[in-house]
Amino acid sequence: MQHVLADHTALAPGVSWRLAEPGRQLDANVLNLAAGHIIETHAEPDLDVLVVVLSGTGCVETDGATLTLTAGELLWLPRGSTRKLAAGAHGLAYLTVHRRRPGLQIRSGPPSFG
Repeated sequence: MQHVLADHTALAPGVSWRLAEPGRQLDANVLNLAAGHIIETHAEPDLDVLVVVLSGTGCVETDGATLTLTAGELLWLPRGSTRKLAAGAHGLAYLTVHRRRPGLQIRSGPPSFG
């Protein structure tokens, strides 16, 4: 077990922890956003994502609603939903959890006609 957020303001922005054990069925990351940082609008087409706010504040815009995020908040983002995250004045640290993506596979393309 690791303590990854004794003080999120002391961490560099970005991923500060990642679940990396082989054979796992889940992916999980702790992300640390600097004060005022924005993750622009995007969608996750394939996976539901669970977000747990660990520290700091911010907001998320999703499917026409804006929600305030504070430590202890739990947010479910269903697959296909759009989201835009913004860290508050003291930054934002949060955990994301979702089903692990299958590895990339090389497949043959469609037949060419020529």
